[in-house]
This record gives sequence, structure tokens and C-alpha cells, in this order.
Amino acid sequence: MPEVVELRINGVGHEVELEPNVTLLDALRERVGLTGTKKGCDSGQCGACNVLVNGRRVLSCLSLALMHRDDEITTIEGVGSNGALHAIQRAFVEHDAFQCGFCTPGQIVSAVGLISEGHAKTDDEIREAMSGNLCRCGAYTNILAAVREVQRAGV
Repeated sequence: MPEVVELRINGVGHEVELEPNVTLLDALRERVGLTGTKKGCDSGQCGACNVLVNGRRVLSCLSLALMHRDDEITTIEGVGSNGALHAIQRAFVEHDAFQCGFCTPGQIVSAVGLISEGHAKTDDEIREAMSGNLCRCGAYTNILAAVREVQRAGV
């Protein structure tokens, strides 16, 4: 039986009718129309669907939407502010940290979460913390450079 719930996404409340088995990813893409979060493997292995829930990285393909009615959800569309790119988005452009771009939203959201967590300080720690985000084009060196630059700048 569907239930109407409010999901707070990128600072805006959205009333969404959800069945109990709808994933957060499908709710974002199909019910709210925010298609920046990508459906890659749909099994939690590629990281393309990363969003932030209360500031923590979450694989939205593995999370049921109904679980997040009282949470603050941030998608790639909510990473920048007032039309300006977030520092990590600018760094991805400057370091050419994407090729086909499919994994880029999940990579950027994951990087925002990683930086705010403040745990990964070395290149090896950044690589480990970002290891759940796969890039079929192999832009890992440039992704690492972008994350390292923003993290060291303290943004």
C-alpha cells in the first residue's frame, strides 16, 4: 500500500507517494525528477548512486526511501550553492577528473562526504575512502588530485 511521505532533498521538502520497496535512488529519479544521481549496477558495487544523508555517504540503490522521511538528503543537484559550483566540482573540472561523466555525480558526492568526514588525509587513505566509486574510464589519478587539492585547502 503506497504511503505519502515528505522527503527533504537539497533543503526542499517533497511529498512523494512511495510503496515500501521503493529505493531512495528510484524515488529521487522517478518520483522527484532529480536524475543527476545515476543508476549504475543497482547492487551497491559501483558508487554511481551515492548521495549524502545527514552528511554521510549512502548508496541510494541499497536504501529504502521510506527510511529517510526525517533525514536531510543531498544529491549532486544540491552540492553547489546559489548556482555556484562547489570547490570539489571546480577541482574535478580543473583536474579533468572525468571522461564519460557517468560516475562523476557519485564521485563528487562521495568526495564531499569524505572531505567533511575529515578522516582521509593521505593519498592512500583517499584512495581507500573513494574505493567504492568505480570509474570505467580510469580517471582515478585525476579524481585523486581533485579530492586532494580540495581537502588540503580545507574547503
